[in-house]
Amino acid sequence: MKKTALFDIHVSLGAKMIPFAGFEMPVQYSGVTEEHFAVRENAGIFDVSHMGQFFIEGPGSKELLQKVTSNNIEALEDGKAQYSCLPNENGGIVDDLIIYKITDEKYFMVVNASNIDKDWEHLSQYNEQGVQMTNASDEMSLIAIQGPKATEILQKLTNTPLNKIPYYHFSIGTVAEIKDVIISNTGYTGSGGFELYLKNEYAESLWQALTTAGEDYGLLACGLAARDTLRLEKGFCLYGNDIDDTTSPLEAGLGWITKFDKDFIAKDILTQQKEIGVDRKLIGFEMQEKAIPRHGYEVVGATGELLGKVTSGTMSPIKKIGIGLAYVAAPHFKQGSDIFIKIRNKNIPAKVVKLPFV
Repeated sequence: MKKTALFDIHVSLGAKMIPFAGFEMPVQYSGVTEEHFAVRENAGIFDVSHMGQFFIEGPGSKELLQKVTSNNIEALEDGKAQYSCLPNENGGIVDDLIIYKITDEKYFMVVNASNIDKDWEHLSQYNEQGVQMTNASDEMSLIAIQGPKATEILQKLTNTPLNKIPYYHFSIGTVAEIKDVIISNTGYTGSGGFELYLKNEYAESLWQALTTAGEDYGLLACGLAARDTLRLEKGFCLYGNDIDDTTSPLEAGLGWITKFDKDFIAKDILTQQKEIGVDRKLIGFEMQEKAIPRHGYEVVGATGELLGKVTSGTMSPIKKIGIGLAYVAAPHFKQGSDIFIKIRNKNIPAKVVKLPFV
């Protein structure tokens, strides 16, 4: 198992460590609910250094990214980030990712930890122009500080005016005397905050500086479990659960990052899906009785017919009810539809609701 540069800190804080995407990662510290509320109400700090980082640069870099991603790279200006996905040849999703435009010929790509090798091979396969690609995943750390007080805490450590960095934009600056940190107004919690990319050797120093700066703000160290409940309350997809090589962006509700005003892999297949419609969709649902839906549970109709499967589920710490995502067959994916989740051979009622949950 790989370890991030912050492994020793997690152990010293008493974190419960688990294997995740080939890494030993902290799943929780003080407790999932406490960490969840810290992010929603104050601030939380996460080690997400297991994520992959690629640099794509030089002549032809924009053209390569236009070909392999679903979103339109032309919409990016210097200092702007874009959520996108890599469609495969069958219209499925190789990975979802964020692309950062540094200059016209230099881009920074952040991919899921479990897909680093797969993504690299996919990009290399289509890199016919010999665009310069660098896999910096093993050399870089990623620390996320999230929550309504995250900006105030981080501003204590940098002269970069954080209020001048809009959502899905970034700046490269000095944080806690560490130079060349990518300061990104992004995150997967839905509570605001920043993601900080830097070299491994400075990760411990930055973590300590952030935790010291956040002492009076209720800042808590948070693990993967709270990250999961936070993202699920906002209806954000998790690769491997809610999206994968067999799910199309249109089925997954990611039509908004699929732009048909350019050429890209599987454009013809996805265009057909857009015109004809899809047979199933990823929906959000809320349990109507006390029950917790889990990944893999069957979704059935009133007469017990199989409609789909739960891809993500939890007890929402904020709403205190069971919530989940599931692929459901037409026409049952319409908002307000009554469905049932099969839990221990009982069909528990649920309702299709609009995302996000909170």
